[in-house]
Amino acid sequence: MADNSTLMSDTGRSLLADSSILDSKITESSKENLFRGSASDDEEMPQIETRVVLPKEAAKCEELLKALEEIKVPYIKTDSVEEYKNSDSPEFETIFVIADFQDSIFNDLHKADCRVLGPPIVLHCARKGEPLPFSCRPLYCASMLNLVLCFTGFRKKEELVKLVTLAHHMGGIIRRDFNSKVTHLVANSTQGGKFRAAVSLGTPIMKAEWIYKAWEKRNDIDFCAAAEEFRKEFKVPPFQDCMLSFLGFSDEEKKSMEEMTEMQGGQHLPVGDERCTHLIVEENTVKDLPFEPSQNLYVVKQEWFWGSIQMDAKAGESMYLFEKLDSPELKTSVSQLSLSTPNSNRKKRRLRETLAQLTREADMSPFPPRKRPSAEHSLSMGSLLDISNTPESGITNGETPKSCAKPSKNSTPFLPKQSARWQVAKELYQTESNYVDILTTIIQVFQVPLEKEGQLGGPILAPEEIKTIFGSIPDILDVHTKIKEDLEDLMINWTESESIGDVILKYSKDLLKTYPPFVNFFEMSKEMITKCEKQKPRFHAFLKINQAKPECGRQSLAELLIRPVQRLPSVALLLNDIKKHTAEDNPDKATLERAIESLKEVMTHINEDKRKTEAQRQIFDVVYEVDGCPANLLSSHRSLIQRLETVALGDDLCDRGEQVTLFLFNDCLEIARKRHKVIGGFKSPHGHTRPPACLKHIILMPLSQIKKVLDIRETEECHKAFALVVRPPTEQSNLLFSFQITTEEPPKENWLKMLCRHVANTICKADAEDLIYATDPDSIEVSTKDVDSTLSRASRAIKKTSKKVTRAFSFSKTPKRALRRALMAHSSVEGRTFFPASENYLGGRVASTSSLAGIHSPSLINLPSVFEKRSHTLSRSTTHLI
Repeated sequence: MADNSTLMSDTGRSLLADSSILDSKITESSKENLFRGSASDDEEMPQIETRVVLPKEAAKCEELLKALEEIKVPYIKTDSVEEYKNSDSPEFETIFVIADFQDSIFNDLHKADCRVLGPPIVLHCARKGEPLPFSCRPLYCASMLNLVLCFTGFRKKEELVKLVTLAHHMGGIIRRDFNSKVTHLVANSTQGGKFRAAVSLGTPIMKAEWIYKAWEKRNDIDFCAAAEEFRKEFKVPPFQDCMLSFLGFSDEEKKSMEEMTEMQGGQHLPVGDERCTHLIVEENTVKDLPFEPSQNLYVVKQEWFWGSIQMDAKAGESMYLFEKLDSPELKTSVSQLSLSTPNSNRKKRRLRETLAQLTREADMSPFPPRKRPSAEHSLSMGSLLDISNTPESGITNGETPKSCAKPSKNSTPFLPKQSARWQVAKELYQTESNYVDILTTIIQVFQVPLEKEGQLGGPILAPEEIKTIFGSIPDILDVHTKIKEDLEDLMINWTESESIGDVILKYSKDLLKTYPPFVNFFEMSKEMITKCEKQKPRFHAFLKINQAKPECGRQSLAELLIRPVQRLPSVALLLNDIKKHTAEDNPDKATLERAIESLKEVMTHINEDKRKTEAQRQIFDVVYEVDGCPANLLSSHRSLIQRLETVALGDDLCDRGEQVTLFLFNDCLEIARKRHKVIGGFKSPHGHTRPPACLKHIILMPLSQIKKVLDIRETEECHKAFALVVRPPTEQSNLLFSFQITTEEPPKENWLKMLCRHVANTICKADAEDLIYATDPDSIEVSTKDVDSTLSRASRAIKKTSKKVTRAFSFSKTPKRALRRALMAHSSVEGRTFFPASENYLGGRVASTSSLAGIHSPSLINLPSVFEKRSHTLSRSTTHLI
């Protein structure tokens, strides 16, 4: 295919690779590819040597010289290229490496038709261990290597020539005509056949700035212009060059769509403005236009707006043109993405008749229409859409799931006069049929298109986002399709002794397996929908388009996804209703009772499983919130009990006055301080950013290491304070950690009782109250006065600066006198003292739990690792107390 002839003329040139030369000439018609030559099979080629000439700045680049040595190519340093420029020696193939393609030397060599490369392409070849490429044009870098570009909408020849030249310098290939091999269309206009073809093929459409910015990064060897993160900055937005007006929408909808227009590169104007290029009409409310549109104005339905955003490119207007309600064109036009629903009684009646006819033709339901309106209302939580959810209305033009493809076995409706038991059983079948239809709609209308490969504009959602949203919906659909088929067989061959309970009991294990994963993570599913809808305009447009389809009944995806949560309670109510209308001597009476109990067990299991899942999720939140939190905090037997915000009153764990958060678990205590400096958030491989951790891990303490909990009395200088007497199993002395509670909830008394209860449970002690002792703040030298004053904060700042390197070796310890007072002071708590009269309290009374304290738990990190670097001052000062 011919290339842009304005850039340079076509020439023949010998090919070179691996220091060999072809004797034949290659006639180039496009001069777009990087060739490697090979020796002819018919002729023996003379071996010649490749040499690289490095003029001026290139000769000073040590990295370039090293790269040439690695690929074993000889080089010559020179200040003048004249003696080599016109050299036509049969012994050498000369390559010039020019550091600046804007230099006069480059222009001279280019005019002389010399082989010119840039330093980045040499470094690129050295890194990959490849020979220097043969390029029939000057090649500076590999930023656009193997990219095929086509241009459209450029009126100025000079600008086009410059863009094409830069693309060639970066290894790009240029095509005059657009075809399927083009990887990127560079557009200066959203009109024309090339633009429409690129939209239909899903080819990325780029601005001219993409090439300019890529050229600015030409010296970055690792840079690739096709990288998604870089490329998406310069994609042509769907509404570039578009002036949009909106007619027939509510103020809230209009504001949202105007904001979306600006996000997608367009502008919005009042209705009737002559500069407007597109008038977006809400076809369900607008019957006629308030003015006669000009020939240059596109009057389109709102689906054009949402469809363009979903495709990430401006859609063709002809498919979405708005027609007046009384125009003959409207009666025959059918849109591919229909957002319209009939708004007249005549059209509604016609729709109902059509759906009824489709139902009869499909022969899916063997029953006459329901006559009990009260039954519909009694199960509003479990039943689904009524008019739009006829048995096949939920199936779209996509591939029908195997589980839903089986047709009805019955073609003859039953007589309308049947027993009350039959009527309720029929209602159970009909609601089950509707439920299967809505699950099918969720999968076929929403999930399948999102998972489809080759979406225009690329995938709307990442695979893990799709999995989070839909979860186990396909598995639930398979189970309920089988239940529906069994109920249908039962109703076709109906007798009063038919066992409905057996159908539910048959699939109770399947229900127990499929429902918990979905129900447990339903809130997460809703959160993911909300998050993606806010952050991804294409997903928002996708939901808007599908929500208005008849099979969705104008319900949102979140509203449809709540149906599985409501279904099992609805089935249980219907089974109870059937049991009420079942005779005592009917064998199904006892079976129904067992079926109801099995459903209750399933729902109980779901609730319990959800509680456990929520507890595990809370632990994950702690792990992500605390920087450096040990991964072994995650354990199936562990649950988060309480979170408490405090301020440190001592210097053992951190500086006095620092904000400290305590996470109480059922068997351990995670202590973390507020981070002084929060660095950027964690970014997953899929581009999702997690908020940065705001806390820094200090210690994960087993509750068995807490020997006493000190309730510090309230004084003028001490408020809401408490302390922990901790003894690690390998330490010779006790450690004292003191805190001040900074929140109103929970109250200090409740917190201390809760903590002691779980400590007692951990060490298998019956009376948790024995762990709490009251003491005066003076006895342990604890005070909350000025803990958060300006002077205190300044002092902490100075300490942090001076201890950046030596913090791990800090000598600030609990004073000897303070710890002695903590251990020996007496306080009356229900007639008892802080310690018993025995001097060997720690050695005697606690001896019964010392073995438990000394056991190393595989799921916890012991205290000694935190304090082993600290001074032995505290140990020496308290040894005599043990």
